[in-house]
Amino acid sequence: MTSSFPALVARTQGFSLGRPRRFVVAPDGSRVLFLRSRGGADPVGDLWSYEVATGTERLLVDATALGAADGAPLTERERARRERARDRSAGIGSYATDAAARTAVFTLAGRLYAVDVTSAGVTDLGAREPAAEARIDPAGRTVAYVCEAELRVVGRDGKDDRPLAEPDGPEVTWGLPEHEASESMDRFEGYWWAPDGRSLVAARVDNAPVQVWYVADPGRPEQPPTALRYPSAGTPNADVSLHLLGLDGSRTPVVWDRATFEYVTRVVWDATGLLVVVQNRRQTVMRVLTADPVTGATTVLRENTDPEWTTIVAGIPAYTASGVLLWSVDDGDTRRLTADGVPVTPPGLQLDEVLSVDGDTVLFAARQEPAERHLWTWSPSAGPARITTTPGLHGGRRAGGVTVVDAQTLDGEAVTVDGRELRSLAAEPPVRPAPRLLTLGERELRTAVLFPTGHEPGTARLPVLMDPYGGSAAQRAVAARSRYWAAQWFADQGFAVVVADGRGTPGRGPRWERARAGDHAGPRLQDQVDALHAAAGRFPDLDLDRVGIRGWSAGGYLAALAVLRRPDVFHAAVAGAPVTDQLLYSSHWQERTLGLPAENPEGYARGSLIADAPDLRRPLLLVHGMIDDNVLPVHTMKLSAALVAAGRPHTVLPLPGVTHMGVSVPGLWEYELAFLRESLGIVH
Repeated sequence: MTSSFPALVARTQGFSLGRPRRFVVAPDGSRVLFLRSRGGADPVGDLWSYEVATGTERLLVDATALGAADGAPLTERERARRERARDRSAGIGSYATDAAARTAVFTLAGRLYAVDVTSAGVTDLGAREPAAEARIDPAGRTVAYVCEAELRVVGRDGKDDRPLAEPDGPEVTWGLPEHEASESMDRFEGYWWAPDGRSLVAARVDNAPVQVWYVADPGRPEQPPTALRYPSAGTPNADVSLHLLGLDGSRTPVVWDRATFEYVTRVVWDATGLLVVVQNRRQTVMRVLTADPVTGATTVLRENTDPEWTTIVAGIPAYTASGVLLWSVDDGDTRRLTADGVPVTPPGLQLDEVLSVDGDTVLFAARQEPAERHLWTWSPSAGPARITTTPGLHGGRRAGGVTVVDAQTLDGEAVTVDGRELRSLAAEPPVRPAPRLLTLGERELRTAVLFPTGHEPGTARLPVLMDPYGGSAAQRAVAARSRYWAAQWFADQGFAVVVADGRGTPGRGPRWERARAGDHAGPRLQDQVDALHAAAGRFPDLDLDRVGIRGWSAGGYLAALAVLRRPDVFHAAVAGAPVTDQLLYSSHWQERTLGLPAENPEGYARGSLIADAPDLRRPLLLVHGMIDDNVLPVHTMKLSAALVAAGRPHTVLPLPGVTHMGVSVPGLWEYELAFLRESLGIVH
């Protein structure tokens, strides 16, 4: 493998460009809409239609022809949306359709467009700019969108563009999710249409209570800092309320105990009714409310409670066509799908996400083996049935009896529609990651071990590089080659790379997720030590006298933690975008596992790294994007200042113009490699 591979990974966005994504299946099953760029190094997304009956594709919207191009500036709102969604693409990043999938709407460079799916005719609706968050009503008559802080509507014909809700305060927005909703709850919407298209329910967000932090890009000193409303742990959140807005100008608040339940995690409005899911600040109680679409009064339908925290599951609540309410319950050590309150999936099958409801058939993703995510269906007549078999990570959509399967496996990636493959234009990787998936130690840690290509056991002692994530947002030791581009590259530079998922990572059930409740540091660090030693017991070529660790975000925290608290095990670390002071990270995310700071000050202190600065005895490289608005640069700066004050040498690599998605910055892997080789005494 040549040294140009990291640049290729960056240029192709991990070989994801050119792959179909963001699917909408027409309710009659006649077509599948999707986004895809023109090639493996082209980030500009176009909108396509796949005709199921004929197996043919049609280009609906050429984003480049509308003025989009690689490097074209995004509006501030669109940049923020893509950052929250971890989307580095250009062109069309999202779109929405009416109920019949006959019309799709989207924004591009701040302009609002509609496309007729049958004729591929594109119309500039002439809406106020910059337009964002466009969604057409289910009946296909009216398009709602957000301009600045206003929620506006315009006819499908481009007429009658007008505000539906205007801000009544300097920090008020309508129709947008607050920071915590999109960053920590995976709720990216701020308004939802009624099924008849005559009204909608919208979020009014007042950010005035939230503290202001400023993020400046030192690479662009001519630009003013960005004022960010960022609620860190224990500080006031945005004030979020919901309102029913009629196209006739009527306005009715949705009423619930907002003082106790300040988080709105989901809103669903379909023909069966209007559902609102709310959660208390401590996240120990989550309620499904049904709201009267006329009066705004609410009634509790379901309530989940947990002494640690309740878990938000994507895709629910939802109703089936016959009116059955789909929800979830943590039943012992299994997260189960429920239908009208009755568990319908078996013990041991961990519900991950509900993907689609097609009549009375539910398509959902779940895990039996944590390293694999499979697609299942459930219906009242057939019960649960698994529909994917190849080990890997599977997603998809279903409507009209047609199922889209998006598969990522150890052999590659493919999207199929009822078994027929959609064309991918992604670049072909020049290397094949070869992770050995293992179950190690008394806690059966899911672990992947990668060796240099062609390595023969017993021929050389290999320095070890731990490459974890370790947080509650994702798994790393999984049966998908796309998760191992960096790991295999570092392995081919002469390392044995160990990727281990410890306690707190998802996919292994409620008890595993809660096993580090109140303690961010101890369990996750011990699991890395245990995985390392167990891997060395399995593979004698691992040299435990030369152990490095690298990571980003939660993995960056874990890397810094490792050399600060276990220098007997870890000899060098690369910590990217680490959370070093637990009090400075976001409220919903931190308080989920650590509780409120006033109730668990010891847990916040124990999980923070600043006080450990005098104990640094190993080489440490701190890396941070300077416009990161998720884990703000203050984390790295604060730890670095403490290390300087303690007289502890270390290295800081600032990345001007880089956000939290900075893991594939060109040249970064090579810099890390040079640091690790020097720190571990590796002669190259």
